[in-house]
Amino acid sequence: MAEEKAAEKRLTIGKIYLKDFSFESPQAPAVFRQNDWKPQTDLNLRSSHTALGDNQHEVVLTITVEAKADDKSFFLVELQQAGLFEIAGYEGEELGAIIGSFCPNILFPYARETIASLIQKGGFPEFVLQPINFDALYLQSKQQQAAAQAEGAAQAETAEKH
Repeated sequence: MAEEKAAEKRLTIGKIYLKDFSFESPQAPAVFRQNDWKPQTDLNLRSSHTALGDNQHEVVLTITVEAKADDKSFFLVELQQAGLFEIAGYEGEELGAIIGSFCPNILFPYARETIASLIQKGGFPEFVLQPINFDALYLQSKQQQAAAQAEGAAQAETAEKH
């Protein structure tokens, strides 16, 4: 019986694609004439999921990178790296971990290469996104959800007493 259950589980990558991409350099060409180029870089990332039916799932990894100094934006990159995944036989926590950690881990190298290439093509020095621990981010997200649910339950209980 256990062998049958293992055989029913399936995880395949159907397609990896660039869903949306934007590059802006609002201070060009003045930014290239600066001798001391040491911007502050901000990185934001999130992932989203859409179940498409027939065990098909779209996972989108959205990354935003902004380099700025003195409240002036040197460049802004917004990217949505997406993938179609066939995920069958997984439920609950296993499915959540696949969608929240495994799939973003698959998409990240594609996003990193695209971002690095376009920033360099935009005239800026080489930019390398450091590895991201999506397992830790997924666990942190689950902990935040649990804390929010506990807080909501406590507030509801307090409201009932009054």
